[in-house]
Amino acid sequence: MPDTPDLPPLREVIAHHGLAARKSLGQNFLLDINLTRRIARASGPLDGVTVAEVGPGPGGLTRALLLEGAKKVVAIEKDDRCIAALEDLSAAFPGRLEIVAADATKLDLGDRIDPPGRIVANLPYNVSTVLLVGWLGSDAWPPWWDSLTLMFQREVAERIVADAGSKTYGRLSILAQWRSSARILFDVDRRAFTPPPKITSSVVRIEPTDMPEGVRFKDLERVTAAAFGQRRKMLRSSLKSLVPQPEALLEAAGIVPTSRAEDIPVDGFLALTRAFAASA
Repeated sequence: MPDTPDLPPLREVIAHHGLAARKSLGQNFLLDINLTRRIARASGPLDGVTVAEVGPGPGGLTRALLLEGAKKVVAIEKDDRCIAALEDLSAAFPGRLEIVAADATKLDLGDRIDPPGRIVANLPYNVSTVLLVGWLGSDAWPPWWDSLTLMFQREVAERIVADAGSKTYGRLSILAQWRSSARILFDVDRRAFTPPPKITSSVVRIEPTDMPEGVRFKDLERVTAAAFGQRRKMLRSSLKSLVPQPEALLEAAGIVPTSRAEDIPVDGFLALTRAFAASA
């Protein structure tokens, strides 16, 4: 797909439309087209693919996705100030950019995109985890998306990919890994953003895997919420918020009652969730 020479630099777009990033919306704009195209390519070949992007802002990553050959980009933007800038971009790529003025946390993207689609986004930091858990918790599996290529704060990315026994292992690790695979692709220096955040960011790629038998997302959510609600306590104590006598569940799952949540691998939590579902 050849470059489009008529696109103005993003700094000019931001200045023209008065798009100062808002902390309240978790906005940090990426202006480096080489970096945004690297993120777009990290999602895999885009020819013939429809991509959902959340929080496009002035359209830096959006234009990269289009330049890299995405068949169509569905851009979900809550900030009304950014719509005019995105409309200019849409005019440069006729029929390939759909702009949806909406709050992505209240939207089912699967209703707008024919599978298999993709989600590629520099997520607003203040809703990144909420959005991710929503996409991971789809009742339909495999989901409508074949991969998620998302930017998070580095500490969130580390939680997503963490192994049992590490300080960063927790609920998000389990919810991200029980029926998908996740890996950190690369870091993005804070200086790449406008305005620069106080932390390093990381691009994470998540792909769906087979659905474990006998485990429902809502049950896994309840079990992990109880287990990590008081993560320093032994499971025989922390799980009392889930069931009055957790020892029977732990025995059925083959877990030592004096274990702590952070020491139990994903498979252990799947066994615990099956035991909980059977006891209900």
